[in-house]
Amino acid sequence: MSISRRSALQLGISIATGVSSVSSAHGQDKARVARDHVGITAKSVLLVYLPGAPSQIDTFDMKPDAPDEIRGAFSPTSTSVPGTFICEHLPKLAARTHLYSIVRSMALKTIAGAHEHATPLMLGGIDERPPGTTLVNTRNDWPSYAAGLEHLSPRSDDLPNGVHLPLFISNGAMGYAGQNGGFLGASCDPLQVESDPNSSTFRVENIQRTAGLSNTRFGVRRELLQQFNQNRGQLNRVAVKAGYASQQQRAFNILNSGRLAKAFDLSLEDAKTRDNYGRHTWGQSLLLARRLIDAGVPFVQANLGTAGIWDTHQDNFNALKTRLLPPFDIAFSALLDDLHGSGAIDKTLVIVTSEFGRTPTIGGFVNTPMFSPTGRDHWGSCFHTLFAGGGVDPGQVLGESDEHAAYCKTPPFFPSDIGATIYTALGIDPRSEIHDQLGRPYRLNSGKVMSALF
Repeated sequence: MSISRRSALQLGISIATGVSSVSSAHGQDKARVARDHVGITAKSVLLVYLPGAPSQIDTFDMKPDAPDEIRGAFSPTSTSVPGTFICEHLPKLAARTHLYSIVRSMALKTIAGAHEHATPLMLGGIDERPPGTTLVNTRNDWPSYAAGLEHLSPRSDDLPNGVHLPLFISNGAMGYAGQNGGFLGASCDPLQVESDPNSSTFRVENIQRTAGLSNTRFGVRRELLQQFNQNRGQLNRVAVKAGYASQQQRAFNILNSGRLAKAFDLSLEDAKTRDNYGRHTWGQSLLLARRLIDAGVPFVQANLGTAGIWDTHQDNFNALKTRLLPPFDIAFSALLDDLHGSGAIDKTLVIVTSEFGRTPTIGGFVNTPMFSPTGRDHWGSCFHTLFAGGGVDPGQVLGESDEHAAYCKTPPFFPSDIGATIYTALGIDPRSEIHDQLGRPYRLNSGKVMSALF
């Protein structure tokens, strides 16, 4: 496994940037009250993100009675919940529909037709990006969920508050915004894994001691680094302001413990379990995510694919049938079985989502550069999200789309509502105030907890 030096430095606790420990603690008290009132039992959150956005009408919100140009090539199949139907190419999840709930009325509040516009909304729990943000990954971005958690509830032990895996979502050299600490600073960044857990070379050298490094030598190196820090003058003051001192302390804690390295060691898993998840990137990523949560990491984001892999402007049906739905079906079903089998399902809120849906009409928008008669274009007016665990009442279908899965027939849920649910599950008051580099105040989240799920 490759974890950059930058990522290793970003393991530290957050700097106080405008939110006092007193206000943070008060916010956590309110969040606990909200959790109890709603019925949330989660202690951790696993966000399974599908970059590029799968079609709602070809997966979990099928419309078999719609005209040919809308309903597509797939047929619905019955599920373990009477009256609920999903795509025929999701047989394992059809047999487990009683273990999760489907929301069919997700929507974006603002026009965000490009992945670069919509991704930060879903990964930060906001409905509109603040002024000054761009389409690429910068320090002006809205913070990710892991960053908001680290800022408001920092931890100083040997585990990070958040881990993103297996790859950073990017389009070539351009990383999508919304995946790091944003304006809260590098010290709030999640630990970003940058390698395939299904690879035989997947290892964790950067978060465990070098072989042969004794406690004595480790302590000497730490003292030398402290002495160096004390004599850096102006550079040291800049580093302290940036949070480097706390990051170094956190890095030493992680190296000295080895608990995180053990969680990353997939060789400790039974071979049959690994087979159940699927010996592919997505399967082993979800297995790794489960191990990290078991170890005590409160927020894990698993990106099933790089940017655009679910972006089926062309060859939508063949792509879904052959290379997208089968590995997802296997991996997510195994995760559900695993969490239920271990009893961890009550403590883990699992969410599967993407930045938007896809056009009801096959071919999408005519006379546009991405038009193809075999694909579907971007569509933010109606899409779906899956929820399981953490107190979610399984087997539900919440919300309803119209006859073409084009618009929400019932009041929609927005990215901010997912955000309010995630932060509340993590013990964070969504109404907490955060500040950017210029000291401008923002409310962490403006949504409402999706209480109907619980």
